[in-house]
Order: sequence, then C-alpha cells, then structure tokens
Amino acid sequence: MILVAAGNGVPLVPGDNSHYVKGQSRYIWMPDGDGNPILVDLHEPVDEEFLNTRNGANNQSNPTNRQVLVHGNINSVRNSNYRSGRPLKVIVHGWNNNGNTAMNPTITAAFLAVQDANVIVVDWNRVANSNYNSAVRGVPSVGQHLGNFLVWLINSAGGNWNNVHLVGFSLGAHVVGNAGRTAGGRPARITGLDPAGPQWGGNSNALNRNSGRYVECIHTDGRLLGIMDAIGDANFYPNGGRNPQPGCGTSLCSHGRATDLFASSVRTNHFVGRQCRNIHEAELSNCNGNTLNMGNAIINKRGSGIYGLRTRNSWPF
Repeated sequence: MILVAAGNGVPLVPGDNSHYVKGQSRYIWMPDGDGNPILVDLHEPVDEEFLNTRNGANNQSNPTNRQVLVHGNINSVRNSNYRSGRPLKVIVHGWNNNGNTAMNPTITAAFLAVQDANVIVVDWNRVANSNYNSAVRGVPSVGQHLGNFLVWLINSAGGNWNNVHLVGFSLGAHVVGNAGRTAGGRPARITGLDPAGPQWGGNSNALNRNSGRYVECIHTDGRLLGIMDAIGDANFYPNGGRNPQPGCGTSLCSHGRATDLFASSVRTNHFVGRQCRNIHEAELSNCNGNTLNMGNAIINKRGSGIYGLRTRNSWPF
C-alpha cells in the first residue's frame, strides 16, 4: 500500500495528519464533537448562500439547567441565575462541535469548582457544523454577535468588564477574539485553546493581543490543527506545543488536549511555564527563564512572552 505523504492527494489513514504541509496540502483530518476524524477539503467552496441567509444570533445557555439568554430580552436574563456581581466566564466550542460537546461541561465544572461564577456556553453549532471553510468565514460574524450580546448584557443586566473571561477552543478561539475586539478589548482576560491553524495564518480576523486586556494561548497541535504563532500576550507550548502530546497518538487528540489541560489548570493551577527566548526553544521544552503559570481562572492574571513546560499523559496531567 502506498500512503500519500504530502501535496494535494487524499490521506488514507483516518486521523493521521503527518502528510500535512501548511499552505500546500489540500486535505486535513479534523475531529468532530466526539473526536472522530473527519476529512476536510481546505479548497471546498464557502457556502455563501447559507452564510448570507442564516440568522446570525445564537443562543447562549447555561448547560446545567438549560437557561437560555436571549439578546434584547431582559426578562430572559432576570429569570435566569445570572448575577451581575459574579465573575462572568464565557466558553466557545470549535468546528463541528455544539453546546453539548464534552469540553463545555468539563470547563464549566472546573470553573464552578473554584468560584461562584456566571458561566455562559455559546452554542454556534449551525455555523460550526457547515463545511470548514464556511465556518471559518462565519467566525467574525459569530464573534461580533457574541461581543454585542456581552455589551448588551453588561449594560442592561449589570456586570463588570474587569470580571469577564472568554475562553475559546480551535475556531472558537478566533470567535472570542472577534467578540473581544467588538467589545472594544474590554474583557479582562481571553484564553485561546489551541487556536485553529488552517486558513488562519496571517488572517486579520484571528485572535490577537487587541482582543482583551490579557490574551493567553495554549498551543498543543501547532502547525497542524492549531496555529503555532505566538499570537497572544502570553503563549504556552506544553510538551513543545505540537503533536504528539503525551498519551496522544494523533493530532486530533493533541488538538483537543488543550481543553483538558485548561480545565485541569483551573482546578489545580499546577502547570508552571518557564519563559523561552523563542518558539524553537519552546518546541524543545528547553526553557529556563522566568515562571508563569499556564491557564487557571485568575481574572487579573497578567504576563507576556513564550513559555514551555512538560505535562503528564493523563488527568490531571
């Protein structure tokens, strides 16, 4: 059997992205909500009709009891458990996921285990479950809707931007980036969990340092499903920031590992990064500069630079 290793040929081993060359390969395997490999054609046309006709507003809901917050409907907020004096955590899933995907209850439970907070899960599954290129094109609009919703929520129901923390995985990282910029960069903290890589290199709509007052990225599948560039204020590269992460056999697993590492960090805050001089040093996990903890839920956390660290291969890593 001959397996295609590069170029535009269709890769034959599900989940194996060893063939992928950034900017050259046409196909890449990406995970669905259950981690199963889906072959993505990066040349597939954008579904313009769908993007032009869809209703851009998506429901934001608390997954513990399915309370739906409706933009413009203040009673939907007053009848919910939202309390303006609590910190506000917002979680945004990635491509081919939805509000029920495992990362949402995992990260929600981690936040609620350490503090009394409002947790909003953004379900943008209608756009996220279109073909990958259409979902990429839809990210800015979804982010703008989320940003405008948060501005309305805080202005109408109360809250404090100093207590707002947005967390997004993969495409969701770029969604929260757009949301933060729509809100004028006011969110106190934004965490990008292995921000999506394909179609995002040099993309002005990607997550960047202007999205919030402190922007942190955790890179776990760089140069494949995740972006390798240091696009945040602080950029963490656990285990070199690339596939394979410890305990992972595919880049799909390595990509999703960012969500578990973050959830664990919220509960335990035990990941200590050491500052690196550059990304190459981070890839080798050979850094010995100043320390900064990766992840956690500390809202006033601040830091900058590139950091490397090692983790274990299973929970709590």
